Amino acid sequence: MADARQDSHGCGNCSNSEEDKYSDDDFETSKLGTKEYWEEAYQKELETFKDIGDVGEIWFGEESMNRVLRWMQKAKIPEDAAILDIGTGNGAFLVELAKHGYRNLTGIDYSPASVELARNVLQAEGLTDVTVKETDFLNCGGELAGFDVCIDKGTFDAISLKPDDNKEGKKLYVHNLRDALKDSGIFAITSCNWTKEQLLERFCEGFEFVQELPTPSFQFGGRIGNSVAALIFKRVR
Repeated sequence: MADARQDSHGCGNCSNSEEDKYSDDDFETSKLGTKEYWEEAYQKELETFKDIGDVGEIWFGEESMNRVLRWMQKAKIPEDAAILDIGTGNGAFLVELAKHGYRNLTGIDYSPASVELARNVLQAEGLTDVTVKETDFLNCGGELAGFDVCIDKGTFDAISLKPDDNKEGKKLYVHNLRDALKDSGIFAITSCNWTKEQLLERFCEGFEFVQELPTPSFQFGGRIGNSVAALIFKRVR
């Protein structure tokens, strides 16, 4: 995985004070931050899949998966790399990873309906050697470790919207992510709630910024912005 390091550099903007780096009142809370919302949503998608074979929504669209896959191939991430899909949802990303030759795949989600849906989708694709587990990433108790790559496509966003104690949830996420990754392991995050600059601050301690992936841009009021941010980090001691 040495090639993944070529463009990396440190954040260079860490502060000794959590309060100095960012506000914990970033967003209003939302039902999208609750387990109940996602369990209901995935239960409906599970029933639809069983009825007509529709896997449901691909969070952020197919291109959100393709841009990460393109980077992984360019970075020469080996096919036997241990890869964790954090908040796997319907398992669509696991399917695409497997189709691209990656064979050491694990998906986790705290929604039982999501886990059942992902397993059904993978089975329908003939992918029986992919691990999917019902696991709450914020309460995994050191269960997750030794991964070469961790991928997040919307899960950190949802945690940031939790109605109860999302401040602690965000800190726990970063801590557990550090524990889950090997030294020099790669973290790929796609977010619609956080800007590049905010993500650099959130993942400053224990991570090194590698690269920003190109995402669609828009112009409003004379300013140019992006609808999502997609960043690559490397785990460092």
